[in-house]
Amino acid sequence: MPKRAKLDKEALHYHEFPKPGKISLETTKSVKTQKDLSLAYTPGVAVPCLEIQKNEDDAYRYTSKGNLVAVISNGTAVLGLGNLGALASKPVMEGKGVLFKTFSALDCFDIEVDTESVDRFCSVVSAIAPTFGGINLEDIKSPECFEIEKRLVEELDIPVMHDDQHGTAVISAAGIINACKVTGKYTHHLKIVVVGAGGAAISCARLYKELGADEIYMLDSCGLIHDGRNDLNEYKREFAVKHYMSRSEIFENADVIVGLSRPGTFTIDDIKLMDKDPVIFALSNPVPEIYPHEIKSVRPDAIIATGRSDFDNQVNNVLGFPFIFRGAMDVRAKKINIEMKLAASKALALLAMEEVPQYINDIYGKKLAFGKDYLIPKPFDKRLIVEVSSAVALAAVESGSSKMKDFDIELYKKELATLLK
Repeated sequence: MPKRAKLDKEALHYHEFPKPGKISLETTKSVKTQKDLSLAYTPGVAVPCLEIQKNEDDAYRYTSKGNLVAVISNGTAVLGLGNLGALASKPVMEGKGVLFKTFSALDCFDIEVDTESVDRFCSVVSAIAPTFGGINLEDIKSPECFEIEKRLVEELDIPVMHDDQHGTAVISAAGIINACKVTGKYTHHLKIVVVGAGGAAISCARLYKELGADEIYMLDSCGLIHDGRNDLNEYKREFAVKHYMSRSEIFENADVIVGLSRPGTFTIDDIKLMDKDPVIFALSNPVPEIYPHEIKSVRPDAIIATGRSDFDNQVNNVLGFPFIFRGAMDVRAKKINIEMKLAASKALALLAMEEVPQYINDIYGKKLAFGKDYLIPKPFDKRLIVEVSSAVALAAVESGSSKMKDFDIELYKKELATLLK
């Protein structure tokens, strides 16, 4: 059997047996006696209902709201597969729930909304929002994803984040921070070329600007985004440069290329034009824009990242969303703002510079140490929940997204350290 066919068969078997799907519901209270039943349901359940009616914040005391996140999609941009529809997105959304539970101990409901209407989607999500402490939007196509997220962030008083946009931005920004440490360059001096102009690309470029980068060139399927074009939506126009430039001018002496597009959208010839110690993030997945061995054949000095687990420096969103939501929800942040995203990026960058625990070396079968081949932490690093979540929570408090008083970050770190044991 060919390798791909074997993998496909294993994937289907994994999802079907011994029980279909990847998630289930568990109870957290005993229901073994008549008294238990009277407390769990009627008449005892009426008491917290009345308390929440008087003070809605008591929902965090008497229900699972504070530890419950929704993963919501309409299936219009599923992985790299395109518009598969709401139901076909369910395996991915269930998988996201598994990752939330495994990496941050957050419970999760996956919700597939069968509509491509922005108005209807937002109406549905807004109506069910009281159930949750946070909402993770997923696999929604651009440009609708921008409007959906914007509306829900404005309407709701719980954290809302479209992970396809911001997760990639947070992780790749951490990689760029550390690539600068390796090369001795500075983020505010970087010439960055972003290949792609969808949700992830726009959000990445925005976060790079927050890091201090102000020379950013963005390419979509029609070429450079510049003021002379009349086919740009408002999101692309944000990154339009003043004048048309040739391809060689765009890539000449570039410090960083971030690919968020599809295979082949930048080439060896483009890479040859880059500055010394080029940073090349080929993040199209599962097939990168260009493979690492091809890059190394012409630029052995390159620092490379991909979206794949079988190469060094995987830009994996699981390094971000579980811990961003954990920190945001634990301090009851109203929004996930730019300060919180930057805090997550910087925490990831700092953690990668620490000595790698032996159990991580054992998992990956080699000794890992900060440098060109290890810019960002590995997903199984148990320190992530402590360092990233606490950084996000502190940023939420300091920026005013959370109104929590007397936040004790050291005590919070100790609490986080117990969640995954």
